[in-house]
Amino acid sequence: MSSLREVGVAMLGYAFMGKAHSHAWRDIPLFFWPPPAIPRLVTIYGRSGERVREAALRYGYRRYTTDWRQAVKDPEVEIVDNGLPNNMHRDPCIEAMEEGKHIVCEKPLARNASEAMDMRDVARRTGVKAMCAFNYRFVPAVMLARRLIEDGVLGRIYHFRAHYLQDWIVDPSFPLVWRLRVEDAGSGALGDLGSHIIDLARFLVGEVKAVNGVTRTFIEERPLESDPSKRGRVTVDDAFAATLEFENGAIGTLEASRFATGHKNYNCFEINGEKGSIEFNLERLNELRMYIVGEKATEGWREILVTESDVHPFIRAYWPSGHIIGWEHTFVNELYHFLRCLVEDKPIEPYGATFEDGYRCAEVCDAIIESARMGRRMEIVYR
Repeated sequence: MSSLREVGVAMLGYAFMGKAHSHAWRDIPLFFWPPPAIPRLVTIYGRSGERVREAALRYGYRRYTTDWRQAVKDPEVEIVDNGLPNNMHRDPCIEAMEEGKHIVCEKPLARNASEAMDMRDVARRTGVKAMCAFNYRFVPAVMLARRLIEDGVLGRIYHFRAHYLQDWIVDPSFPLVWRLRVEDAGSGALGDLGSHIIDLARFLVGEVKAVNGVTRTFIEERPLESDPSKRGRVTVDDAFAATLEFENGAIGTLEASRFATGHKNYNCFEINGEKGSIEFNLERLNELRMYIVGEKATEGWREILVTESDVHPFIRAYWPSGHIIGWEHTFVNELYHFLRCLVEDKPIEPYGATFEDGYRCAEVCDAIIESARMGRRMEIVYR
């Protein structure tokens, strides 16, 4: 233990993602032994002093602060992990990178492509390790899908179709939280859910060439959090649908909604190629469905249980064969990858999402919004 390097971590945010990422940092040495380094939880930032103090105690941070600049400038911190709302991604990440800190930032990388490009450019200039936290790349079944495609098992890819469906704001009395305000979130279901499936499309199939999109806001006013007797305007999309054209000639369809009653976290994709197809459902994340043309032994779709230690990505770090892992382990895999790239000075890409990937995803999101506004096809222009 004493011979292993320690790396200090500052966590920005103590809520949903702060909890998920803190859990992952703590568990890396438990599963990946010996780890590239021991993550040392130094400090955690939050706006509420009482709540961030409680989070520091609960998650295991040595100290806490209500000043994010104090966290990113802490001399004991080498990695800054940003799990704050979208409007708090750009400035803390840029300041951290200017301080020479390595950075993990939750998705979407920023509220729009312009902000994401600023972050990408600073990452390039400073040379720090910078990863956009698209954790679904690190589901073992998704990583296996990527390797099957890389190995040519599906041949030429024809189709990518994906949907990410939730229903948590169907009730009109649900309050006007930050995710429903454009100044805080940038977009609605598109940036929150759609960014994940856009990233998976790019990760698995390739670069997006053009889009055609439609967005919709079903409930335009909601009660204010501070005063439920008053109402405020919803300024983001509740749902979107889009068609994609890929540079390699494949076509795709995307859909995301927070109004899909009965669905809590339904993230699915299917890829069709000349030699076969694969299908994935996050709610069954230890499985990958596959169909191979001419495979007479099965004559149809078959399920691959991605729990065999000698075959499938990351599983050897966990339990004996056949014992499933969960959603939280996607973050362990992701942050282990980041830590290893940092310590061994390896590139985050192609398996991790860089700030370049985060920026390009933002360009696709912006193009879908513009297509919906203009009612026409939009070509993607990367800068």
